[in-house]
Amino acid sequence: MTTRRIAVVTAGLSNPSSTRLLADRLAEAVRAQLAEREIEVGADVIELREHAHAITDNLLTGFARRGLAEAIETVTSADALIAVTPIFTTSYSGLFKSFLDILDPDSLRGMPVLLAATGGSPRHSLALEYAMRPLFTYLHANPVSTSVFAASEDWAGGEGASSLRSRTERAAGELADAVARRGATAAEDPFDPATYLGEGRSFESLLGGLTAD
Repeated sequence: MTTRRIAVVTAGLSNPSSTRLLADRLAEAVRAQLAEREIEVGADVIELREHAHAITDNLLTGFARRGLAEAIETVTSADALIAVTPIFTTSYSGLFKSFLDILDPDSLRGMPVLLAATGGSPRHSLALEYAMRPLFTYLHANPVSTSVFAASEDWAGGEGASSLRSRTERAAGELADAVARRGATAAEDPFDPATYLGEGRSFESLLGGLTAD
């Protein structure tokens, strides 16, 4: 069975937090979707609150402490990213943005990303599209179409909980598809002639065709 690694970045400020709860649900949903595609996945959770001081120091000094450096490596070397932030004052949290600011601008290029957020009101869900999605697009990441927002009422059961489950499953399926596609592409050997000439073809056959003409 193929194995993939997914980084889960959660920017919740409390412990426990609804942001972490949403991150865990999304990770489990993605794991289940990939299992159906015969892809085993390991999820590495990065709690940004645990690195808050180190992130600030990095912004000021340009140097990452060991724990933060390991977190950065976990994110940038992953096959996909689940990014979850609380919404404060109509946008992602400062801690969340500060972490992205210390990443190499090209480190997320082409990476499939599932965008998610939590907030007190469903009205804050728009921040996913006018704030988070443009941010990851600027970083040349590949956000999936469906983003997931969980308002306070979504945790209370009833219609809100059902809608959250539906969005979670849809987004997880999209990320699983993106991971599967990216894995197949990454497996190609750029030095294998079949990659750019086509399966079963070689330079000899190509030159032979030219000679025949």
